[in-house]
Amino acid sequence: MTKLETEMLKGTLEGIILASLSGRPAYGYEITARLREQGFSDIAEGTVYALLLRMEKRGLVDVEKVPSEKGPPRKMHSLNTRGRKYLEEFWKTWSFLTERLEQLRKGEGK
Repeated sequence: MTKLETEMLKGTLEGIILASLSGRPAYGYEITARLREQGFSDIAEGTVYALLLRMEKRGLVDVEKVPSEKGPPRKMHSLNTRGRKYLEEFWKTWSFLTERLEQLRKGEGK
């Protein structure tokens, strides 16, 4: 991944994780695996876990500790109402930005 790709991904990764959770709850490792399956192969688990903790503190996700057969309980993350509203705003902002960028790319922003 190039430096530019990494920087652009940093600004959108929170929304990407919330979008991943919009379908169904998941553990941090499962979220990382989903993202990798979708082509985000360079995303580190530690980055996902750090963002999940931040989103939990901001009240965007609910966390339920689920017993694990192998070790301590695992944290199951699910998108709550506040997180859904944030995700909706993320998609609106994404649409706005992509439309403007496409105009600039086509030379219509002059």
